[in-house]
Amino acid sequence: MSSSSGLHADLRPVVEHGPTLAPGWYGDLPVNIGIFIFDGVEELDFVGPYEVLTSWARQAEDERELSVFTIARTAEPVTCSHGLRVIADRTWDEAPPLDVLVFPGGRVGRVMEDAPVLDWVRRTRDSGALMTSVCTGAHVYAAAGVLKDRPATTHWGSLDSLNQIDPTIEVRPDDRFVDSGDVVTAAGVSAGIDMALHLVARLDSTDRAEWVRRYMQYETPLYVS
Repeated sequence: MSSSSGLHADLRPVVEHGPTLAPGWYGDLPVNIGIFIFDGVEELDFVGPYEVLTSWARQAEDERELSVFTIARTAEPVTCSHGLRVIADRTWDEAPPLDVLVFPGGRVGRVMEDAPVLDWVRRTRDSGALMTSVCTGAHVYAAAGVLKDRPATTHWGSLDSLNQIDPTIEVRPDDRFVDSGDVVTAAGVSAGIDMALHLVARLDSTDRAEWVRRYMQYETPLYVS
């Protein structure tokens, strides 16, 4: 599928799971939401969802326990795509079982060939976690077989390469994010914010997601199914 159309002016979400599922579907409280980071990760790919999800956690703290944290393979500093250096909250060995995994994109070439990372992604999927990605994080999911026979999206400049990894993927070039049930993929960079707001709406309520959007002064309207 060609990506020659460039930036898509009419990006919209595609939601395959039907009506919003009840909040309890994704596991018992507390809810653990892990955001994986790695050398070369695109800053906004993970910081955008982190802002959304931690804002949700603070706003809902009297109703449910939501734990949002970054994860890396080790405790060593991670150097991001634009040079920001960060230290993850947890390592693989320290992290509790995940209810939601957010896998951001960036410079993912090495990650796609990293067998331990791909195995960890598969184990996380097999544990029942809701698998979400931003930008070229979808390429890592594709390499791990998570997107087989599914609709998905990624950064507009990487649509062709996503299909090259797995031709069974139904690539959606015009969608801000694609929710296929237990896997949610977002388009590039800022689309991760929209995807994360969608998660709040799906796992909590549209009203809560709207509160988070207004708190962040994020002017893009909330995408709802």
